[in-house]
Amino acid sequence: MSERYDIAIIGGGVVGLAVLRRLAMAGLKCVLLERGPDILSGASKGNSALLHTGFDAPSKSLELQCVKAGYDEYLAIRQKLNLPLLETSALIVGWSDEEFSKLPAIAEKAHRNGVADVRLLSQTELRVREPQLWKQALGAVLVPGEHVMDPWSAPLAYAHQALVHGAIIMRRAEVKVASRAKDLWQLETMAGPVTARVVINAAGLFGDRVEALARPAPFTIKPRKGQFVVFDKQASKLVRAIILPVPTARTKGVVLFRTIFGNLAIGPTAEETDERETATCDTETLTRLKARAIEMVPALDGIGINAIYAGLRPATEHQDYVIEALPEKNWITVAGIRSTGLTGSLGIAQHVEKLYAKHFGKLPRKKAAAKWTPVPNLAEHLIRPYQSGGDIICHCEWVTRGEIENALHGPLPAQDLSGLKRRTRAMMGRCQGFSCGAEVRSLLEKGTHGKT
Repeated sequence: MSERYDIAIIGGGVVGLAVLRRLAMAGLKCVLLERGPDILSGASKGNSALLHTGFDAPSKSLELQCVKAGYDEYLAIRQKLNLPLLETSALIVGWSDEEFSKLPAIAEKAHRNGVADVRLLSQTELRVREPQLWKQALGAVLVPGEHVMDPWSAPLAYAHQALVHGAIIMRRAEVKVASRAKDLWQLETMAGPVTARVVINAAGLFGDRVEALARPAPFTIKPRKGQFVVFDKQASKLVRAIILPVPTARTKGVVLFRTIFGNLAIGPTAEETDERETATCDTETLTRLKARAIEMVPALDGIGINAIYAGLRPATEHQDYVIEALPEKNWITVAGIRSTGLTGSLGIAQHVEKLYAKHFGKLPRKKAAAKWTPVPNLAEHLIRPYQSGGDIICHCEWVTRGEIENALHGPLPAQDLSGLKRRTRAMMGRCQGFSCGAEVRSLLEKGTHGKT
């Protein structure tokens, strides 16, 4: 029999890692099983990286509860983990008479959701705040607490903190077969067998398939693709806030937002797709996105495109998160976590911890003080390593050799090129690796001893 764990978490996205962190810090013996070569190989690798207040979440929903709790915890711990925050605020802009008429209801819902500082802005106030916006903008709702965060450093920090509290992370460990014997789960993975008392399904885009290991899944993952266009860095000076649209019944619409890495981006689209492994981009959609960005901010016309990308959200047929405990199965389901997952992950972890304590036993919570594991800064508006010297490998994003080498060592080193990019920003600039790609790949090959 393999080593026995209290908890086995299936899925190494931001939600799985946040849950792993919380339960490991509570004293449980935990292992996380990720099917990809690195963490964040699924839905968590492509998102808009916004810190949400929950102002527009469904009232009284579990999503709202988790987003608000996650928001508060992120702000409470981010400095200890060296996680950046670009304080931008957000504006829901009314571009037509019909959209403008809906703004008071949006503000009222925010107040009902407990986001009390949300308020309406007149056209004049909007012009002062965002002088580059298209003159047709009639007014807006201001959400002061919405900001931009680093989409990849936060889950990496959660992973590191889980590891230092005794957790194990297994990559390339897709679960192929699962069975129960004497109240223990026997999981056969690509990395070897795992035995655990309780299994937590945080498998994201494959959540329904993993759920079938325990029961006929009461939900179906219906991937929703979001495509993005990223403008060159000079574009970020044209907009101060996150520019949100008035949402429709189907989608929140495309957002114009600054990134933590110094760019300006627009997206995501909301496209039903059968894709689960890789999100593809298409020229027609990206052309429409670029045109919409220029329509909102005319000064973007003529500014180059830095990159394009697409992400997948693990939507289900349900409007809310699907999180529940199955005591008779020693199983906890964490599914249907859509666009708010990055913010909500810490709150989801709090909720899962409560479910575990209620159904599976008292938490052994260690008495020792929490250990903090700060991660390197990747944010453009804060001090970065190249400013202190060093051999620069990626000149578009100013990434040093030392940063790349550090990312290939330590408690959770990058195992593939995508993981290395997310840890350093290498090859993610204007030339997309044309100039530095060969050297970055060479460093990766040396750092992983040819095992990527």
